[in-house]
Amino acid sequence: MFSRHNRAIARLYLLADAFLALPSFWLAYWIRAHLTSLRPLFPAYSYFWILALAIVIWVAVGLGMGIYREIREDEMRHAFLDPIKVSAISATLLFAVIFALKLVFVSRLLLAFFVLLEALAMILFRLVARRAAGPLRQTFAGFRQFLLVGETPEAIEIARTIEENEVRGMRLFGFLRPEDEISAGAEVRDSRLRRSYVAYPLGKLPELLCQHVIDEVIFAVPREQLDRLEETFLLCDEEGVKTRVLVSFFPHVISKVSLERLREMPLLTFSSTPENESLLLIKRAVDLLMALVLLLLLSPLFLVLAVLIKLTSRGPVFYRQTRCGLGARKFTLYKFRSMRRGAELERKGLEELNEVDGPVFKIRNDPRCTAMGRFMRRFSLDELPQLFNILKGDMSFVGPRPPLPEEVAKYERWQRRRLRMQPGLTCLWALEGRSELNFKRWMELDLRYIDTWSPSLDWKILLKTIPVVLLGRGAS
Repeated sequence: MFSRHNRAIARLYLLADAFLALPSFWLAYWIRAHLTSLRPLFPAYSYFWILALAIVIWVAVGLGMGIYREIREDEMRHAFLDPIKVSAISATLLFAVIFALKLVFVSRLLLAFFVLLEALAMILFRLVARRAAGPLRQTFAGFRQFLLVGETPEAIEIARTIEENEVRGMRLFGFLRPEDEISAGAEVRDSRLRRSYVAYPLGKLPELLCQHVIDEVIFAVPREQLDRLEETFLLCDEEGVKTRVLVSFFPHVISKVSLERLREMPLLTFSSTPENESLLLIKRAVDLLMALVLLLLLSPLFLVLAVLIKLTSRGPVFYRQTRCGLGARKFTLYKFRSMRRGAELERKGLEELNEVDGPVFKIRNDPRCTAMGRFMRRFSLDELPQLFNILKGDMSFVGPRPPLPEEVAKYERWQRRRLRMQPGLTCLWALEGRSELNFKRWMELDLRYIDTWSPSLDWKILLKTIPVVLLGRGAS
């Protein structure tokens, strides 16, 4: 499904979920108000701001979980699972806000009714939308008829995809062969297609555009044929017909392709890292908020650890180290000091004890660690000062671990791509053994995180990291 069409339907779903919160809330208020055995409710206008907050939370959680990224009405399970997941997480956040602000006048039963009714309304809307998928797609995304230029394997795959989306308003008119001299009535037949299609010669295009409804022309031809199709591009441009060009012949096997403009100059952009600026901005805002809250809550623990470090060993409380961040930018990473003073100077004599392959240096029972340092490392307490790095923007809560510059110098070329994502406190490697992983597997997990990143993946990693850290599994 074309992303433009899907975005139109996704916006409809988002607006519907936000709008459904209004009748759900007022119905919940009406039900709670008629329970005469309980204490009377405050007037309805007292809850306006809570309703607005609930809508913001529901939409933000839905966006974070990616339920509006791609709408697939054919998958029934999403009609139930998405509303239930979003409502459960949103309800938790809403009740947490009410509890934190100590809003005792807010009826908890009213909120419970609202959460239940909103989840049911979202499910009902998706079931109705599923039955009316075709008309909805045609109404909000439009009916489109396509003409395919070329008969490459990629062109056949595009034709198959268009056939699969016929219920969503997409139709394939036929094929256009770059060769002008073809017999009349020629057809394109392929076992992967549901039907055969007429193959027209290239010179027939002006006549086709005049006599038939052609909304879009898709070029799926080998690179060497593009120069010969310049006049065809100009013809489509003059007619106002939308054209698309398949760029699979570029040697970018994992990059996402987009078109950007530098003033009036179009630039075809390839990127193999997350590019959704809105979601990345949300990620940064969440990092900032969580870091501030945790620093406030954990300030007594910071003080206790600082005192114990000073009492049990000589040296500063904090340890500063140069690390590589986003794009290999160097920054100062903060940790609670877990080794005796001058430990860095002793590293050369311990190289033979290194237990990790690759350019990384780790020893499970490092003799340079203090007793307090070993305790902090077991439960990752020594890394708490990195909350300041998150506040500064050097790091995120979730992302590849920031490496040392000397480690980066020894990276293979494919491993350097992990430097294109903001480094973090935890990532997929933390769930699979932390220090017990070999270096190659560690790099592969970081790249998998980059390729599959979403806000919901960040939350899954954070929630699964908590028991790993509390139990001290895989720490060194």
